[in-house]
Amino acid sequence: MQIITDSIKYIGVDDHQIDLFEGQFEVPNGMAYNSYVILDKKIAVMDSVDQNFGKEWMKNLESVLAGRKPDYLVVQHMEMDHSANIKFFADNYPDAKIVSSRVSFSMMKNYFGTDFADRQIVVGEGSKIELGESDGDHTLQFIAAPNVHWPEVIMTYDCREKAFFSADAFGKFGANDYDDPEGWACEARRYYFGIVGRFGANVQAVLKKTEPLKIEHICSLHGPVLNDEIQYYLDTYGTWSLYGVESEGVAIGYTSVYGNTKKAALKLAEILKNKGCPKVAVFDLAREDLHECVEDAFRYGKLVLATTTYNGGVFPIMHNFIENLRERNYQNRTIAIIENGTWAPAAARGIMAMLEGCKNITWAQNKVTVKIAVTEETVAQLEKLADELL
Repeated sequence: MQIITDSIKYIGVDDHQIDLFEGQFEVPNGMAYNSYVILDKKIAVMDSVDQNFGKEWMKNLESVLAGRKPDYLVVQHMEMDHSANIKFFADNYPDAKIVSSRVSFSMMKNYFGTDFADRQIVVGEGSKIELGESDGDHTLQFIAAPNVHWPEVIMTYDCREKAFFSADAFGKFGANDYDDPEGWACEARRYYFGIVGRFGANVQAVLKKTEPLKIEHICSLHGPVLNDEIQYYLDTYGTWSLYGVESEGVAIGYTSVYGNTKKAALKLAEILKNKGCPKVAVFDLAREDLHECVEDAFRYGKLVLATTTYNGGVFPIMHNFIENLRERNYQNRTIAIIENGTWAPAAARGIMAMLEGCKNITWAQNKVTVKIAVTEETVAQLEKLADELL
């Protein structure tokens, strides 16, 4: 059980049955669906959990309530891994009010066949709910957070405990009973750029709203409660949402049909390391997790795309990777190209056309062209490219 404060209790669940989150993200270490209870004279429950864990969640809730009844269910996000048990809650606690945004209630109508019209409390930017009766008791202050990453999202600040309930923001892949040796950042980065990355401007708007708040706890709907180094998490989200460079280094993504483009990519990595590049991340787009490749492309300031010409254009797997970058607003990067083609190399032209609409892209002047095999001439081109990237 995660520790937050004496008056905020964790009642979430861990899912080790899931293999693909949202039907596409590999989660070998499971997922957490977080929910919380805020205890005062009145009691607020923060979100529900995935449909497969309703009974476990309700048992956790009843244990914390110790015979009391909740007054509110606050619904911050209507995605089904958090909203599936709203009706289950409503049926079990018929006197409780449902608190959410106006857009959320329209979604509830579609999902459950009811928008709980006689029980709903509609909140938006600046709305407040008092859980106690005097100064120093819990006051919930609501923050509108549209498109982080759904349009109905609200977030909540508990003024007493200085706890920020951030909906999906600051979440990560992995169950909470799994002790991630890589800490928060790695799977939080894959989660952010996989799911939220397109909405950088919206994340920036929310971060701006949090600036006046003193935050001591970040309670996301996925992953651990963040109790220390709060500014680090806020700053990291600031970097990600501005599409800034998080780490100095070069990411090299390649596809290779008969191994020659791979040889060129690995040779460039070797040259870069020998020349003192602080970090070189190399990934085979055909064999490695797509979304880990995407996170590396956003992590570093320089990206090398190495691929073959195929059907007069870009190799399909590379094409898909670039589409994933483009739809997430890839920008503010230096990109270099290694292309391979037996008789008429065309991959470079296709890559540049695909990324034409991306903002603030600097193209490396040294393009490397391989014609079937890596030669001494190829290595000389790679040396020049490495010098330019450094």
